[in-house]
Amino acid sequence: MPTPHYGQPRYRAIAEELRERIESGVIPPGALLPAESALTAEFGAARGTIRQAIAALRETGLVATEHGRGTYATPRQRERWLDEGTETETQQRQVAADAELAALFAVEVGTALIEQQSLARTRGAVRTVVRTYQRLATER
Repeated sequence: MPTPHYGQPRYRAIAEELRERIESGVIPPGALLPAESALTAEFGAARGTIRQAIAALRETGLVATEHGRGTYATPRQRERWLDEGTETETQQRQVAADAELAALFAVEVGTALIEQQSLARTRGAVRTVVRTYQRLATER
């Protein structure tokens, strides 16, 4: 375990390490996290500290806990960060459907659609760009 940042609570450093494992695929989506007893031994931390770390990950949506099953990495990777440095900007505009969008929406090429783009940045670096399209309310 890397040395935690000065002044950072121990559970946050453990949560950050587990987050990195999940996001890098070391712990793939749907896979169980090691048992609390294994994590206490690995990190040399109290069970309560491990539980706090798991609770922090659960709050961000990286893990879920099921009674009788354990804690597992969630199948979907969310824009979830333990730090509060993630900013999202969303823009919306009208666009003309290209051939691919026209086929998907079963409309003619050039039909007006609404494109919504969400851009997520963490500490200034782009993390994700998501574009969604929908038909205009009058286009049915």
